[in-house]
Amino acid sequence: MTVDPNAATRGFPEPAGRGPRPARYLVPAFVAGAVAVGLGVYGKVHDPAGTAFDLAGFSSTGAVKAWMASAAMFFALVQLVSALMLYGKLPGPAWSAALHRWSGRAAFLIAVPVAVHCLYALGYQTYETRVMWHSVLGCFFFGAFSAKMLLLRWERLPGWLLPIVGGLVLAVLTVIWLTSALWFFRTFGVTT
Repeated sequence: MTVDPNAATRGFPEPAGRGPRPARYLVPAFVAGAVAVGLGVYGKVHDPAGTAFDLAGFSSTGAVKAWMASAAMFFALVQLVSALMLYGKLPGPAWSAALHRWSGRAAFLIAVPVAVHCLYALGYQTYETRVMWHSVLGCFFFGAFSAKMLLLRWERLPGWLLPIVGGLVLAVLTVIWLTSALWFFRTFGVTT
């Protein structure tokens, strides 16, 4: 019996005994690395502008960044709870999948201006340990997020892969929030 090498591209299942090849996961890994390194290089070579945006009602761009990062963190926690509902670890309503998708979109859309501010206004910095970890993990976050988005569109993923990558993205975002927004609130107070 010969195996048609193009069967998978025509929508047919792969022959028994042949699962998805692990090498295909290198594509998201390479994309993640390219995004993270690209952001880091841009942040390092770019001459920091000092400010990227300022919103009325806030005392400083640091306050805007801290509050927006906190909002992104809130939606990331909603992502965690809704993912637990989707995987049957928590009871949830029928609209858990929609909640998961929309909370993820909200978290990302809020995180992008924060990242733009960090890279454009402040750049990639390493002058102290907290700032160095924030810079490294900020770049890593967007790389890992890019990999997760690519993996979402692939079929026949191992059941453990998305929870691991999603958990990694959440863990990194948490450390980013701890090294920025929480630090800001503890240093300058919870003000707008």
